[in-house]
Amino acid sequence: VQLQASGGGLVQAGDSLRLSCAASGRTLSSGVMGWFRQAPGKARDFVGAIMWSDGHTYYDDSVKGRYTISRDNSEDTVYLQMNSLRPEDTAVYSCAAKMGPFSRNGYDYRYWGQGTLVTVSS
Repeated sequence: VQLQASGGGLVQAGDSLRLSCAASGRTLSSGVMGWFRQAPGKARDFVGAIMWSDGHTYYDDSVKGRYTISRDNSEDTVYLQMNSLRPEDTAVYSCAAKMGPFSRNGYDYRYWGQGTLVTVSS
């Protein structure tokens, strides 16, 4: 599975941004697509995930209510809609995929896309 993330950029606090993660290669008919982020000098953090089969979503408390993950099965693409962005949301955002059940542990994800930088200015 190859993953291609896109959509990052520079925005102001309070703005919105949508990231995309397009999957190719092996069809993701099951499993999980996750989003992670890593701020400069910090560890990688779980942001959220979506179950490919039924669309059930999971979110970290830090983004709950502001971020929404959705999927387009026909395009094998997952989206991360980020609203009410804050300077502390600044990070490199990466998408990742795994088969099997949900996990918020990045080490459980086998497939990774390249990161896309999101910078939120105050």
